[in-house]
Amino acid sequence: MHIHILGICGTFMGGIAAIAKEMGFRVSGCDANVYPPMSTQLEQLGIELKQGYLVEHLAEQPDMVIIGNAISRGNPMVEYVLDRNIPYTSGPEWLLNNVLKHRWVLAVSGTHGKTTTSSMLTWILEYAHLAPGYLIGGVPQNFSSSARLGNAPFFVIEADEYDTAFFDKRSKFVHYRPRTLVINNLEFDHADIFNDLSDIQRQFHHLLRMVPSNGLVLTPGQDDAVSETIAMGCWTLVEQSFGAAKTNTDKVNTDSKRATPLGWQAEKCQADGSEFVVKFNGEVQGTVKWSLIGDFNIENGLMAIAAARHAGVPSHVAIEALGQFVNTKRRLELKGEVAGVKVYDDFAHHPTAIGKTLAGLRAHVGQAKIIAVLEPRSNTMKSGVHKDSLPLSMVQADEIYLFQGEQVKWSVAELKAQCQQPCIAEKDIASLVEKVATAANPGDHVLVMSNGGFGGFHDKLLAALAQK
Repeated sequence: MHIHILGICGTFMGGIAAIAKEMGFRVSGCDANVYPPMSTQLEQLGIELKQGYLVEHLAEQPDMVIIGNAISRGNPMVEYVLDRNIPYTSGPEWLLNNVLKHRWVLAVSGTHGKTTTSSMLTWILEYAHLAPGYLIGGVPQNFSSSARLGNAPFFVIEADEYDTAFFDKRSKFVHYRPRTLVINNLEFDHADIFNDLSDIQRQFHHLLRMVPSNGLVLTPGQDDAVSETIAMGCWTLVEQSFGAAKTNTDKVNTDSKRATPLGWQAEKCQADGSEFVVKFNGEVQGTVKWSLIGDFNIENGLMAIAAARHAGVPSHVAIEALGQFVNTKRRLELKGEVAGVKVYDDFAHHPTAIGKTLAGLRAHVGQAKIIAVLEPRSNTMKSGVHKDSLPLSMVQADEIYLFQGEQVKWSVAELKAQCQQPCIAEKDIASLVEKVATAANPGDHVLVMSNGGFGGFHDKLLAALAQK
């Protein structure tokens, strides 16, 4: 059977392609820009890639066309498919019908931490010799690709709330039918498709309706938006996690009568979160010693341990696995060190995530100078929805540099007056690189934040530091 994928170079659709190829399908695809690393990964798998959305790509009519959610009406290939009644579906629907409906699905959802937690959970199951299938919206460094079919029964999926396709405006995750569901947190995001937080909560409520009564829902202990969503209706056992800031003397939210009394907790042994004790219902499970930092990663790790336990992995095995976990690409990733200056890359998309990442880095580096460089690039940040929250989210930085991208609909220079520390706004990447390189001195840490390529800023900065 031949399937053709529109928008194949997106991480999710590229993962669908890899899994379909592994299942024996003939797979081809096209994208507006066929670019690495996904294009390289797909070519290595023997998948036919074509540039642009040209109707000629469908001259040899496929049996099924899978249409990515970035593809809209008016796209010439979409119109061709509809006019000729060629069978089509969405990526999530194809995944459900061909893979997930026969698997124990462990879905990781929430505004922040999905990719990292999914990667942790997949690695724990792999470490426990369960050979899970997975589809992750990033590059998990403990594995060679972002997706694989794996062995039954377990399948880990990063479950995001973005819409499914131009013909299916439900959130993608309603197609996944999880038995184990992680909800990391819940905030307003994706302003291009949701009007407010309640719109997002409604989609999560639909997801909760699908979790079986013998499944498990994992939630943060103190997140009002998640608690409100659970209160809308939940027919499944709920376990709560309290992260690094809580101890076993804290009271839990008991909105759900079936909530576990104490839940999952962590006690930090190191201020930066590189070592912490894991407890469940007050009982010590073991100590995680890993290369990651930040309370947010402790929260992610607890969720991964808890989800793996539901799949039968003892907590002490999960803790051992996390000791060998290599963080996902672009999550506070050290890109290089030149002349004593360390340059990090982080997939920043929301003020809360920015604040947590900077807090983790601050705990790790102590009083050393942190230079924060931000490109507001997500659809929500480009629209200006979160602009008033950005100055406070970067309070841990000593200096701030903001990039005014062409598609940003507001002036980033507006934030200069609200920042407590020196703040510079720039419209030209070359000028921005020069200014950051000039400001950085040995012992400094430069955190570059963007959910895109940022014009190769990291490499340009490292080169400028070398010349300096």
